[in-house]
Amino acid sequence: MNTRFHRPVLLAAALAASLAFTACDNSKSSPAPGTGTPPPSVGVVVTKVESAPFVTELPGRTTPFMVAELRPQVTGIIQKRLFTEGSAVTAGQTLYQIDPSTYQAAYDSAAASKARAEANLYNARLKAERYAELVSIEAVSKQANDDAAAALKQAEADVAAASAALDKARIDLDFTRVKSPIPGRIGRSSVTPGALVTANQPAALATVQQLDPIYVDLTQSSADLQRLRRDVASGKISLIDEEIPVRLTLEDGSIYEESGKLAFSEVSVDPGTGSVTLRASFPNPNGMLLPGMYVRAQLVQGQTEQAILLPHAALTHDQRGEPIVMLVNNKGVVEVRTVQTRGAQSGQTGKWIIIGGLAAGENVIVEGLQKARPGQPVQPQVIGEPQAAAQAIAVAAPGTR
Repeated sequence: MNTRFHRPVLLAAALAASLAFTACDNSKSSPAPGTGTPPPSVGVVVTKVESAPFVTELPGRTTPFMVAELRPQVTGIIQKRLFTEGSAVTAGQTLYQIDPSTYQAAYDSAAASKARAEANLYNARLKAERYAELVSIEAVSKQANDDAAAALKQAEADVAAASAALDKARIDLDFTRVKSPIPGRIGRSSVTPGALVTANQPAALATVQQLDPIYVDLTQSSADLQRLRRDVASGKISLIDEEIPVRLTLEDGSIYEESGKLAFSEVSVDPGTGSVTLRASFPNPNGMLLPGMYVRAQLVQGQTEQAILLPHAALTHDQRGEPIVMLVNNKGVVEVRTVQTRGAQSGQTGKWIIIGGLAAGENVIVEGLQKARPGQPVQPQVIGEPQAAAQAIAVAAPGTR
């Protein structure tokens, strides 16, 4: 009986002790009254005003510096092709030889005609000089003297005509050698030896392209050009007077090692695309740039003295596509701000160029954006110089005001 009586009492005591231990443990893990979760930490940069070049990136395609389409200027049969397709040629190099036999014969005939005209001129001159002496002593009539003088002039005209015919024959004979008018690289040939070609035919025999230097034709929208002019007029951007350098990014993302320069800009807008063409010139000593390649060019179109540079991670866009940044105001609260950009600097470490919407000394969030909510307090931690970090934390830490 005693055993059956004490067993329930022991079980009740053990249960009470277990509940008391659980309650004690829960009381230790529960937050103390009046305390909450600390604000999240975010990385910020302190803005500062500085000068920055306004770099524009534009699409473009490479274009030969000079192009020469070879066409025959005389009619004949192609005897020889004196080049290798795709090779480099020099100015004045003979590329095709047209059968010169008929043109050589025409040249020899013109040379003989000139020699006969010169002989007639010699005889007419002697006769005119002799008659000029005899007429003074009335040994010959004045009519005979006049006839001799006229014959001299006729002979001189015959020599001039023969000289012109000889020059024409010499030019035609020289045209049987089709030469390259420019240095460059020649493409494929449209004819082979034995083909008949005609003077000034519409089809080119081959095409020579000069690729060093080489042009890059860039396109910029007229809206961007007008905005640049407005910013220049308002003083936000100053134009660069000296030669404008241009850098290229190739199709595979690599940077072209040679630097070019802006040659000129079109004065009219293409009505089909609404864009303006800008042409840059680049050295191409190794032939890396070929005609028709798609490239992207970075050129400095101006300089702004009142810019704020921000890392790429700091800037996003709202639903309307407007550029925005999130910053920590002087109360330690997250604030959304719309800004005005002027593009980005080139390179992997390039930054956004901000020309409106921010002032110096503001704390823009660049890290922890996923934890930042507009209107909520955060704990800023400045990324950068220690002095700037201390100043920003003192100004923007929650609870300082």
